[in-house]
Amino acid sequence: MTREQIFEAYRIAKEKGVKRFGLHTMMASNERDAKKLLKQAEIMFKLARELKEGLGIDLEFINLGGGVGTPYKPWDREVDMAALGESIKKAYMRDMPTDNFPRIFMECGRAITGPHGWLLTSVRHVMSKLRDYVGVDACMADLMRSGMYGAYHHITVLGKERADHHNVYDVVGSLCENNDKFAVQRFLPEIIQGDLLAIHNSGAHGRAMCFNYNGKLRSGEVLVKDSRNFRLIRRPETEGDYFATFDFPGSRYGFLAKKE
Repeated sequence: MTREQIFEAYRIAKEKGVKRFGLHTMMASNERDAKKLLKQAEIMFKLARELKEGLGIDLEFINLGGGVGTPYKPWDREVDMAALGESIKKAYMRDMPTDNFPRIFMECGRAITGPHGWLLTSVRHVMSKLRDYVGVDACMADLMRSGMYGAYHHITVLGKERADHHNVYDVVGSLCENNDKFAVQRFLPEIIQGDLLAIHNSGAHGRAMCFNYNGKLRSGEVLVKDSRNFRLIRRPETEGDYFATFDFPGSRYGFLAKKE
């Protein structure tokens, strides 16, 4: 809503008997500028004070939304969450009415999960045409962000971390979609069939956004506790999983078959 619409909406809601109020904002996606994140909080605190002064509304909560970014590129700087929290706390204590201290919520799913998930995929083909292409066994059904937004995810060729990155590749999946790409014209070491690639910062856009387009089955997930301890926490999907919700006569899968 615009500022004017906010005041009008809260006024109407109060006249109709609403007793409980909150305020929710969402500024941007993948924002790593702490000054902008603080500015957003200051705007919300000022608005909360004006709602109190103008309409007598005491907010139960202010949700500062998500959008806190993560460094997808190795040279990106991450947000100092502790420093951001301290600056927001100072603004809160300075700007809020002394008789109304609403709870503060944030939705930092990307910043929490993003850096802690990697997509591992093996090289199936290396092909040279107008460009050099690396075809892998994963696709945008496993990690949609690159294909959907053209976004950067860093890629490591395991075992070749110290090799010269002189080769330029498009790293592509197997979907019949021209945007099914994990990297476009990326400098990488020389890649051969069977190499294992690690696609970084996949925790926020991997399993959470997976899909079954073209009959792709979703991969499993492994929890890595430390360098020696790991375990499977989600098994890979099977053909039975894919057809489990189908309902047609004669199917050996699906809920109809289970009824019989």
